[in-house]
Amino acid sequence: MTGLAIEKVIPGSIAEEMEIEPGDRLASINGHPLRDIIDYNFFGAEESLTLEIVKDDGEVWEVEIERDGNEPLGFIFPSPTPLQCGNRCIFCFVHQLPAGLRSPLYIKDEDYRLSFLYGNYVTMANIGSEEIGRIKEQRLSPLYISVHATDAALREKLLGKAGIIPIMKVMEELAAGRITMHTQVVLCPGINDGDALEGTVADLAGLHPWVESLAIVPVGLTRHRKRLPSLQPVTKRYAAAFVAEWSRRASSLKEKLGGPFLFLADEFYIKGGVPFPLLDSYGDLPQLENGVGMIPLFLDEASQILERAAPLKPFSATVVTGESPYRYLADFLNALGRITGVELCLVSVKNRLFGAGVTVTGLVSGRDIIAALKGRGLGDMVLIPDVMLKEGEGLFLDDSTVDEIEEALGTRVVVVEATPSGIYEAILQRSDLI
Repeated sequence: MTGLAIEKVIPGSIAEEMEIEPGDRLASINGHPLRDIIDYNFFGAEESLTLEIVKDDGEVWEVEIERDGNEPLGFIFPSPTPLQCGNRCIFCFVHQLPAGLRSPLYIKDEDYRLSFLYGNYVTMANIGSEEIGRIKEQRLSPLYISVHATDAALREKLLGKAGIIPIMKVMEELAAGRITMHTQVVLCPGINDGDALEGTVADLAGLHPWVESLAIVPVGLTRHRKRLPSLQPVTKRYAAAFVAEWSRRASSLKEKLGGPFLFLADEFYIKGGVPFPLLDSYGDLPQLENGVGMIPLFLDEASQILERAAPLKPFSATVVTGESPYRYLADFLNALGRITGVELCLVSVKNRLFGAGVTVTGLVSGRDIIAALKGRGLGDMVLIPDVMLKEGEGLFLDDSTVDEIEEALGTRVVVVEATPSGIYEAILQRSDLI
């Protein structure tokens, strides 16, 4: 069925005034058939619009609209169904998931539309000339591209797929079309590091400024790698040496290109036990959602919170975290506790679901939280960072809920923003209730 299903109509909007209803379909705008929400935004940018509406009973309406400037029409559409990934990446995290998690976690998307709309990383391995033409025509920028290696043969090995169009050919065409790209390399020791990484970085830097940033992130390995290629983890020694070498290279590229370009994921600094660079070295934090600069941003915000924190009515609380950020969060909570008089106990949760090699906070499950806290004196409440939960649904990776954790622990559980200000606001609110 052509067009876009209308999920909701905003009250008081143009769409409601035109008696367009949820369940109707928007088939075209100004004669252009609509494939997805990107077409809607692109063709619907004019002030004079002719909409083809297909009603629920099949009746077709032609609705003419004159609007002022960018006044919204008032449609809400469901999110596009993602195109599926045809790769078999040797490091794919989905292939390392245990059974029994919620079904959406096993979906591998490979959709340039979601890259543009939501910042999802895609390999562009299944892209064709028609899609590239659309990206350039509709200015779908920026895009987020998983490169992993620019050498064609090595990239096919990493993606587990032969006959892929060379990524540099795709990116050169996008750069010629003035499309901005943010890129990443998932680093697999002994495979795409060393000379291969040097070549990849040089190739991508050669497309600057259209390739605006490059993040290098360490491969994530769970205990559920069965019948998969053997991969080496990033060890403490490897991470420390990698940071020492590549932070220098990043500084050289920054000077050469006139701004920060190459970024190392926080996990390298954490694993290597080496100090982070200053926050301003991350520019405008283009790779923050990729785990780059989160700890420096946290430390910067923590210092600001501690400057304005004040004594509160005393109580006690337990704060939950993954293992990676423990020492940074502990320093902040200790200082915050001294200033406020609130007893803050930090507990790092060992990841039993995925294994000891997975230490990030966002991959902690509800059952692992219960196992880590059961039988402890938890104080007046437990603070859980929001990154552990699926946004908008309140579910942990294992489908546990906050209510189930409260029941199991017999203590009030509060979900907080995973920032210093989120924690401080939570204890402020609790203190006000005493």
